Amino acid sequence: MEIDIYADVVCPWCYIGKRRLEQALESYEGEVTVRYLPFQLDPSPVPEPRPLVDALAAKFGGAERVSQMFGQVTGVAAAAGLKLDFDRAVAANTFDAHRLVAWATERGRSAEMVDALYRAHFTDGVNVGDREALAALAAEVGLDAAEARRFLDSDERVAELSEELAAARQMGVTSVPTFVLAGKYAVTGAQEPETLLAALAEVDRRESEAD
Repeated sequence: MEIDIYADVVCPWCYIGKRRLEQALESYEGEVTVRYLPFQLDPSPVPEPRPLVDALAAKFGGAERVSQMFGQVTGVAAAAGLKLDFDRAVAANTFDAHRLVAWATERGRSAEMVDALYRAHFTDGVNVGDREALAALAAEVGLDAAEARRFLDSDERVAELSEELAAARQMGVTSVPTFVLAGKYAVTGAQEPETLLAALAEVDRRESEAD
């Protein structure tokens, strides 16, 4: 089965959703191909790095409200085996990060690259909008940092990524994570592993009946 995941690397629910899908697939007996497709929660430029807490406080009604949001998602993430440290997280535009995922995918390192980006943003306080930092993350997953930096400094995949982001919107993807199973069945949100496993089984049933 092909599974497309629309996600953004600064979305905590996307991080949780990826982990929960992996947990579901541990009990799934079919063959799976996973693709990571781009979505930007906020395409606005971020001229200067700033703490994520400050950026979101201005958007969601103050620091207290943001603290409550962070507390909830941190607890859910911990239950999935993930550590989120929002006090270290840096607000970033993710366009280049998505380009890097596409570049890593061509080299067979898509899942590793996505994981490295999530950890960098949510645990290590890395600015995932910074090209030097992105190149260093490429090296962490076994790719060549200098080659990654040359790619990021070029115009490669800029037009293609812009088209992919627009296509996601046109398809009706408005929130992430969104999982598209077998090219036509959408599951939205960071569903529990049991829910995802049930969805996989249902898609298998429907596809078998259609054959």
